[in-house]
Amino acid sequence: MAILTKDEAQALLKKVLGDSKADECEVNLNGTDRGNIRYARNSVSTSGRISQNTLVVASAFGKKLGVATINEFDDASLEKVVRRSEELAKLAPENPEYVPFLGQQKYADPITYIPATAGITPSQRSAAVAQSLQVARDNKVVAAGFLEDNTRYGAMINSKGLFAYNTATNVDFSITIRTEDGKGSGYATRGYNDVTKLDTKIVTQIATNKAIMSASAKAIEPGKYTVILEPTAAAVLIERIFFGLDARQADEGRSFLSLPGGKTRLGEKLVDERINIYSDPLNPELPTSTWNGDGRPQERVSWIEKGVIKNLSYSRYWAEKKGVKAVPGPDGAIMEGGTKTLDELIKGTKKGILVTRLYYIRDVDPQSLLLTGLTRDGTFYIENGKIQYPVKNFRFNESPVIMLNNLEELGKPERTVSDESNANYLIPPMKIRDFTFTSLSDAV
Repeated sequence: MAILTKDEAQALLKKVLGDSKADECEVNLNGTDRGNIRYARNSVSTSGRISQNTLVVASAFGKKLGVATINEFDDASLEKVVRRSEELAKLAPENPEYVPFLGQQKYADPITYIPATAGITPSQRSAAVAQSLQVARDNKVVAAGFLEDNTRYGAMINSKGLFAYNTATNVDFSITIRTEDGKGSGYATRGYNDVTKLDTKIVTQIATNKAIMSASAKAIEPGKYTVILEPTAAAVLIERIFFGLDARQADEGRSFLSLPGGKTRLGEKLVDERINIYSDPLNPELPTSTWNGDGRPQERVSWIEKGVIKNLSYSRYWAEKKGVKAVPGPDGAIMEGGTKTLDELIKGTKKGILVTRLYYIRDVDPQSLLLTGLTRDGTFYIENGKIQYPVKNFRFNESPVIMLNNLEELGKPERTVSDESNANYLIPPMKIRDFTFTSLSDAV
């Protein structure tokens, strides 16, 4: 089943909705056409294409809700999934947090779909990977990478007149390079809506340079250091702040934004005043859907402004309980930065450590957002504005909240992909003082 157009999706959803006998009914339809190539040891290991379509029917009788899912779209199957959702609703207990479905909404036109990405062919994927592999062979290093592109759509309709549709494209590329003796490792990743922005040759060369440079790593003492975090490294820490911008978690004392007595840090200065974080579905570098999963419009929202927590996300139930606007969480987060490149940040550093990637992130203390993990794939000692030599990897213990209060400088924002969540962000490289490394690691 191909990617459905807006008219095709609406016609199918109306047919399903027409079978409903519930007090309220909502139908969601999602589909993805995904292609990929994976390679290791300088040769392709797998390639493939997957097409998936899923339809979800939610039926409600009063506050009793039933949900059923199907991936067959003949008339008999469509009627069957509606009946099944209604049967489940009648068997379910009343949901004390049930909120009636939304009525008709207005959405901005999305800018997430790029025809060039949707039209990627197997030969184009092969050519992109061939460029990457040629860099590895020319430099006598060993490459392992993954290239994946997808075209997807989402649509929803309900018995109150709401209809929403969005289609989007994306391409993600990640590459790990090892020296032949296994002593040096480098990594790079990129993600875009527009495949014409991706240059696998350049990205592979970046990872290759790191691998070759890191082959003779020296051990230095753990401790507190000034660090420059590349966007890929910063993303896995900063996104923990994004994940915590939920009002209910804060109100119920389950968040780093909670205060005693049921209060929160909304409106409080949390981090350095140079930190500004927002989401905008129409940002040309990081466009996202203009509506979220329950049909609410996605709009530009400032989450942290001059270091102050300006907004929290609210589910419709929690917003109604608190008497505030129901603000959906961001699909993509953007952090403002400066104008300097990564190289310029390095040139302005007297002593410090450059971190390519942070890996295996785990919670130590959720209330303070203290995290632990490892550096890997290129960690380097900086002195007098130059990379002097590679250093062995560290384990770190650090909170992104403390980190953003120890900010020295921000570089120019870049789109990057989180290794932990696979989410795309627009984040600058950042120079941080007193970053805490607790021990050495034998990881490469």
